[in-house]
Amino acid sequence: MPPPRFTGGGSFSFRGRSNLSVAITREDFDRSKCFAGIARGIAGALLFALPMFMTMEMWELGFYMDRSRLFLLLIVNIPLLVILSDRIGFERTSTWRQAIRDASIAYGLGVLGSALILFAMGVLKYDQSLHEIIGMIAIQAIPASIGAMLGRSQLGGQSDDGDDAKEGDSDDPVHERETSYAGELFLMAVGALFLNLNVAPTEEMILLSYKMTPWHALLMIAASLAVMHGFVYALSFKGSHDLAEGMPSWHAFVRFTLPGYVIAGLISAYCLWTFHRTDDIGSTQILMAVVVLGFPGAIGAAAARLIL
Repeated sequence: MPPPRFTGGGSFSFRGRSNLSVAITREDFDRSKCFAGIARGIAGALLFALPMFMTMEMWELGFYMDRSRLFLLLIVNIPLLVILSDRIGFERTSTWRQAIRDASIAYGLGVLGSALILFAMGVLKYDQSLHEIIGMIAIQAIPASIGAMLGRSQLGGQSDDGDDAKEGDSDDPVHERETSYAGELFLMAVGALFLNLNVAPTEEMILLSYKMTPWHALLMIAASLAVMHGFVYALSFKGSHDLAEGMPSWHAFVRFTLPGYVIAGLISAYCLWTFHRTDDIGSTQILMAVVVLGFPGAIGAAAARLIL
């Protein structure tokens, strides 16, 4: 067999007597793409979870948070990461096994990054009990692992050649895949959960719920719906969705915005319960707190439809 010839563009061709040619391109080396994706994941974990690393309430939750609620949140995060990995994993995946592998890597990066950052900031100390150390790392690893996944889509905008990625680029599965209706709702849930994790542990959520009157709550709900719908359909952000020709605007509002807000509200209620913000307060105050937290949750849900 004659030696391989470099044909340019990163391709080598082998020519035999039957003129059979085999091309090996850079796209075949998935391992390098996987490593690049992991590096983007670490950057994403730092970028998206840094505010929570520096939030005192998140540190304190690691001490006193009920372990059954923490364990449930850790379990919920697993299928979330797997489905997210299937869509925006560190590399293109074709099986659930590959998606589970990427999700495990993202969770591992979240745990490792959380431990390193908390130790570097002096939050973790050698004389602390193992119970406290595990609790603080575990709770921070959840947003960090989601951030690692988001880093794939947000920091992976350039090809290996340094050219700007184009929409519909075959190397970018995020832009290539069609999203089903259930997938759209799932992405909104992820966006709401990620933004809620930023603010749900803070005392301000409960403080605002006591300051607000029912009129304030109604105004907050209307503002949340308007922001959600405007982000996706009216403000022409990158990734905005266009209404089909002849489709009335109320159709998208009823089909996407209203269900999205309900999902954001449910995610908000779950986060408040998980972080003990609903303990020892009345049902009215709980509802007010859900409305308050539903506002950032709605923005997160809308943003997820734009960027994912």
